[in-house]
Order: sequence, then structure tokens, then C-alpha cells
Amino acid sequence: MTSPPTLTDAQAMQLALTQACLAAVDGEVPVGAVVLKDGVLIASGRNASIGHQDPSAHAEIVALRAAAQVLGNYRLEGCELFVTLEPCAMCVGALLHARLQRVVFGAPDPKTGAAGSVVDLLANPQLNHQTQVQVQGGVLADACAGLLQHFFQQKRAQSQTQASPLREDAVRTPEARFCKLPDYPWAAQYVSDLPALAGLRLHYLDLGPRDAEMAYLCLHGPMAWSYQYRQQIPVFLAAGHRVVAPDLIGFGKSDKPKKESVHTLGWHQQVVRELVERLDLNKVVLVLPSGSQWLGQALMAGVPERIAQRLVLDLEPPADRPQAAYDAPFPDRGHRAALRAFAARLEAPLESKAKNS
Repeated sequence: MTSPPTLTDAQAMQLALTQACLAAVDGEVPVGAVVLKDGVLIASGRNASIGHQDPSAHAEIVALRAAAQVLGNYRLEGCELFVTLEPCAMCVGALLHARLQRVVFGAPDPKTGAAGSVVDLLANPQLNHQTQVQVQGGVLADACAGLLQHFFQQKRAQSQTQASPLREDAVRTPEARFCKLPDYPWAAQYVSDLPALAGLRLHYLDLGPRDAEMAYLCLHGPMAWSYQYRQQIPVFLAAGHRVVAPDLIGFGKSDKPKKESVHTLGWHQQVVRELVERLDLNKVVLVLPSGSQWLGQALMAGVPERIAQRLVLDLEPPADRPQAAYDAPFPDRGHRAALRAFAARLEAPLESKAKNS
């Protein structure tokens, strides 16, 4: 009879990350933990404070309880605990009482971390058994921190959604229409207090370092939305640039006025100008899809001094588009007023487009 294979630190932390993902699915803060005995998994746990209505149901505590049941002993001598986030003071106390041999965490917690970030209770000489606990941080730290950051970005976006009531003369595409879009993992950001919006909610992506030398402003075409740039955004980010990709009002995740007459170039130009000023975008690289350059240039006519250069991209032809994703914002005729309005402008003579602003 062969013994189960022992796990490496990275493998154990990956199991803890799986538990953290399950916590996020349940609406809990995504922190997960596992307990190993002689390198073999014996128990796991994840945050469950909300679901259990239990302030002590942190991932570490849940995992320790499960391990104690497996071993039939509340002392977990010779065991190791792996947790995706640096333990808090409550959990450190439980770890000390359990007589763990080793504690490994992923991301540090600068707000409540009690294993070195705020305080280091595990190394406090006044506490019993502290010298027997080996502590290591930073295992798969980026993955652990990224999961938490994405979770809280989504929470902030949900709060913004709830704080921005829908105007009676507009519709808002249900969020479920945007679930599981391929290659579009970024958290939504919204603004509704720009003067030109008059309470309408505008969606945009704002990614990368805010102090980057160049800001890439990606304006979608008249029949698309910010999803159009899903393949280019990672390239710009990898080069260290800031990337802003808004959905014009009437498109994407932005609110959609029901009347076509609302969608004048002059009004959209004012909205874009106010957004650019709000985000303080300078040295802008204006990114435009080929065939729609006139629209992007018209929208940025109010802030020419902020444009450093233009970049025109040949994006995928209509035949190659994931059509369901492009259609996601427009479930019915009521959501398509902007499409109809801009389609009419496309049919107008080119020399008249600038005059219609």
C-alpha cells in the first residue's frame, strides 16, 4: 500500500486558492485555507462568516476545526496551514492554540495582518509556543492578491450600480447579459455625475498605472462597444500604458436613452470631453477603429490639446466577430436607439458629419 503523494508549497497554496474561489462564488471575501499533515491534505476551509452568520468563520478557523475532527485532537502538532491571506489576530490566536508546526500565507494584509504586516503575534516572545511556529509569506502572492482585488472591484461596481438610479427615459442592459464574455475580464467602472450626463450612467474601463506617461483612449465604433478592444488592451497594458475604454451612452454597459434624437455628435462630444477632464488624461493616444476615424476625431474635437497621437487599428471584420458578445448590450429594440441614430449618420455624406455636431 503506497502513501499519498506529499504536496509542495505551491500545490498546497493552489488548493487554498480553489477554496478562496468557492468563497467568492458564495459572496464571501475570497480567502481559502488548507491543513496538511506530513505533506498530505487532511482538511480545508474557506471564509463563511456571511453564510454562517459567524464572525469567527474565517478560512483558517474553518480549516482548523475540520482538521481537529479528522485527527480527533484539538492539538494539531506536526501540521501545516496554508492560507491565501495573512491571518488576522483572531486567527493567529487559534493557530497558536492548535500548536501548528508551520503557517504559510499568500498575500500580505496591510490592514489587519497579524503575521508581520500590522503586528507579528507569531513572533511575540511573550506568547507561549511562538518559537515552535515557522512562518512563511508570499507563496503565490500575486494570484492570491489578484483574486481579492477582483472581488472588491466587483463589489465597488455593484455599489456604484445601486447608487445610480435609472432615468425614466432610458434603459439599462441587465448585468447577466455580460456574464462570461470571452476575453473581457476587467471590472466595470461607472460615472453618472458629469454635467452632460444629467444622471445617465456611463461605463468605462480604466486600467494600468495612473501615472503612466501615455494614456491610450480607446473609442469604439458606431456599431460596437468597448469589447471591440479586448485583444488590444492587454498589449497596451503589457507595455506599461494606462488604458481607458469608455462605452458611449447608448452602447455597451452604459445607459441607453430610448429616443434616437438624443444622440447628437455635439452631446456625445461633450460627454467624452468631460470624462477626459475628469480622469485628467493627458498625452492621449487616441485609438480608433479603421472606418470610424471620423467619429473618434469628432468626439475628441473639444480637447485637441490633450491628444499626443492617433492610432488607427484594423480590428476583426464582422464575419469573424463573436456576434453574441457584440450583441450582448442590445437585447431588444428599446436598447438600440443609439445604433439606429449612428447608422443614420453613417448614411449621411461624409462632408456633413462634422456639421451635424
